[in-house]
Amino acid sequence: MARRCELTGKGVLAGNNVSHAHNKTRRRFLPNLCNVTLMSETLGRPLRVKVCANALRTVEHRGGIDAFLAKAKNADLSLRARRFKRQIEKAQASS
Repeated sequence: MARRCELTGKGVLAGNNVSHAHNKTRRRFLPNLCNVTLMSETLGRPLRVKVCANALRTVEHRGGIDAFLAKAKNADLSLRARRFKRQIEKAQASS
């Protein structure tokens, strides 16, 4: 499973551990990923997604997963998130 946020695309970064003697060894900076269930008001069902804590804060700030996906760029979203976005758009258009 990829260590990548499904909503923002945030992934693993690489860098150096630098000791007091200035020795450099490679390390990985992992995103703070959480498996969460977000309730979609439009679909009326929960959506299970793997998101970073930063994206979770943004979802709450924008007023829910429906509003977040409506504003998000497709390039940043994972395949599952793009499918959720299409389902939400279709449900909003029919109602």
